[in-house]
Amino acid sequence: MSEYDIVILGAGTGGYAAALRAAGLGLSTCLIEQGLVGGTCLHRGCIPTKAMLHAAELADGVREASERWGIRATLDGIDVARVVHARDDVVERSFRGLEQHLASDGVTIVRGQGRLRDPRTVVVDGEQALTARRAVVLATGSVPALLPGLVADGERILTSDDALRLDRVPRSVVVLGAGSVGVEFASLWRSFGAEVVLVEALPSVLPLEDPDIGRELGRALRQRGIDVRVDTRFEQVETAGDGVRATVRHGEASTVLEAECLLVAVGRSPVTADLGYEAAGVRLERGYVVPRDWATLETDAPGVYAVGDILPPPSLALAHASFAEGLLVAELVAGLPSAPIDYDGVARATYSSPEAASVGLTEPAARARGLDVVTNRMPFGGVAKGLILGQGGFVKLVAERDGQVVGVHLVGARVTELISEAMLITNWEADPADVAQLIHPHPTLAEAVGEAHLTLAGRPLHQALPPSRRKAPAAAGGSAP
Repeated sequence: MSEYDIVILGAGTGGYAAALRAAGLGLSTCLIEQGLVGGTCLHRGCIPTKAMLHAAELADGVREASERWGIRATLDGIDVARVVHARDDVVERSFRGLEQHLASDGVTIVRGQGRLRDPRTVVVDGEQALTARRAVVLATGSVPALLPGLVADGERILTSDDALRLDRVPRSVVVLGAGSVGVEFASLWRSFGAEVVLVEALPSVLPLEDPDIGRELGRALRQRGIDVRVDTRFEQVETAGDGVRATVRHGEASTVLEAECLLVAVGRSPVTADLGYEAAGVRLERGYVVPRDWATLETDAPGVYAVGDILPPPSLALAHASFAEGLLVAELVAGLPSAPIDYDGVARATYSSPEAASVGLTEPAARARGLDVVTNRMPFGGVAKGLILGQGGFVKLVAERDGQVVGVHLVGARVTELISEAMLITNWEADPADVAQLIHPHPTLAEAVGEAHLTLAGRPLHQALPPSRRKAPAAAGGSAP
């Protein structure tokens, strides 16, 4: 075939989500991909890194078993080849399952590099022209970003792609950038025994998260032996012998950090250059595709939509947000109503040790919007399961005074599995009293989420009620309810 109802350029999470939903709605669907379906998330991002972080958690568990619980266990080292084999098995099985799913749903996959010729035509490898009767979806993804003057060589100066190809654990590493990617690699390498310096130009790790979360996570990483340096700017790096010498500046003082390698984790750049987008009428800013309408993700070129990492903020460059964007576009193209995406309501997660997760507004963002907010922090050490797991941390709530919860922020053990409840709380516009009525099982980490809301609702159990939330006692002689 050379004509389809919908042609999708790029088979990462946003692209293949759009393809599966479109095919399920009866649209003839073509998915163009020059690499492997699944994109960065499946092959070079979310899945392989989380598999390795699981191995890192197991290594930490062996140490904890011996040092804390008296279990006679020893960690003799990391067999990187076997870690990589187990990781790649997870990726391969996920990849094969996805390919089978696409095939069984009738999605046509065309291999090659696609280029937009006009709003209804994509040309593959300069030869095969594919026509879209209803829509073209742009989903060409992103690549690791580098700072000016930095060139990754894959051996001493690494991107996250390069880091996943390493056949060894570096003896020492400088991680440049303390967003989710940098923090996760710093965490797993430390678990595997490396000496790690984590450098961030902004005042805290995870600088896009609530400041309290960044400060707490930074403290926890330091306790694990990671040298965390915030408010510290990178100046230059040179390779020297079998390592690197990175110069960083904190205030007026410069320091040279020596390590086996440098990981550059300063973000990602959209893949949109030389793909014919602007010539077809699609507006680009700093390489990002800017939708004409964020409610539909349609671009300035009628019938051309964009999903995934090529979108600028408020899109989040997260796989699960890309899934939602792909579903939205496919449904709109099929003529179905589909609610716009509320990016404030999309959960964010970092899978370090300890983990961090959040949804909704940070406290500064809520105040910047003019909201009169109250906050509450419930430490995980205030519930028994938190003491058992021993990673500290807390639940922080941001709520409108006498109103709904607008943000939930967590740092601690396994909080990426708790964030879904918080997502429902914020998206369904619950207030603390609504959540306080729900009985959380004991003993669980989720109790801390429930207790944080109990306190804000004026019904504290294990947490003292802040003076500002206390009410005067009822007058003597009043009848009991």
